[in-house]
Amino acid sequence: MDREQLYQQIQKKKTMLCVGLDVDYSKMPEHIKGLASSEIAIKGHLFGGKARSIIEFNKAIIDATAPYCVAYKPNLAFYECYGEEGMRALEATVEYIRTTYPEMFLIADAKRGDIGNTARMYAKAFFERMDFDAVTLSPYMGQDSIVPFLEYKDKWAIVLALTSNSSAVQFQMAQKDGKPLYQAVMEEMMSISTPDNMMFVVGATKAEKLKEIRSFCPEHFLLVPGVGAQGGSAEEVMEYGANDLGGLLINSSRGILYADSTANFAKAAARVASETARIR
Repeated sequence: MDREQLYQQIQKKKTMLCVGLDVDYSKMPEHIKGLASSEIAIKGHLFGGKARSIIEFNKAIIDATAPYCVAYKPNLAFYECYGEEGMRALEATVEYIRTTYPEMFLIADAKRGDIGNTARMYAKAFFERMDFDAVTLSPYMGQDSIVPFLEYKDKWAIVLALTSNSSAVQFQMAQKDGKPLYQAVMEEMMSISTPDNMMFVVGATKAEKLKEIRSFCPEHFLLVPGVGAQGGSAEEVMEYGANDLGGLLINSSRGILYADSTANFAKAAARVASETARIR
């Protein structure tokens, strides 16, 4: 998906919401967890155990929230921890989104950060095998970790810049040549990319920094996690961080996925999604 197509979706739906599909089996409603005891056939493949529960939970969340968001962001850790079952569920989830809601922007929240041939294989895995639009990346090892992902047309590298966790200040706010390290990282990354193939992660709990960031990074999209359960304000993010092309994907995960633990969980997810990151 290119930048213009993403912008059109934001304008069409009047939202900047990205729903994080961070599936925690222990937090699922009991009736969904109970599905693990049986199997279901999906396009000729049988799914049982945790894989079936994860798929059914994700499908319900996706169907409920699709009218109110423009992107989905599965966090790989929440699938890898369940081994083969989790990865099969992730691939089935990606296929479901691509088939049922092809207009969605799809992010692999993987935070990869290796170099050379390893980076190329990561890019191949996420962009060719699994057909994600974007993948989150750590820039700590420099340009070599990022460039292989920029070689794909209409695919995106999403680089960690100023994150929402409290200990981020230990490195990201350190001074380099009179500026915070996160700014030096962003400027270096901007020199090897364009607003059409790179985004930056800026946490919603750092909303006061967004105006400052826009002074030196006016055009790139920003992926903004930390809304909802982490306490970030979507309204403040939009006030300080939006640009003429929207320029934001505001992520909420737990606040939407686990808004309710009963059989009404999907309706509750839809309600929260409809109220989050709306363009007034």
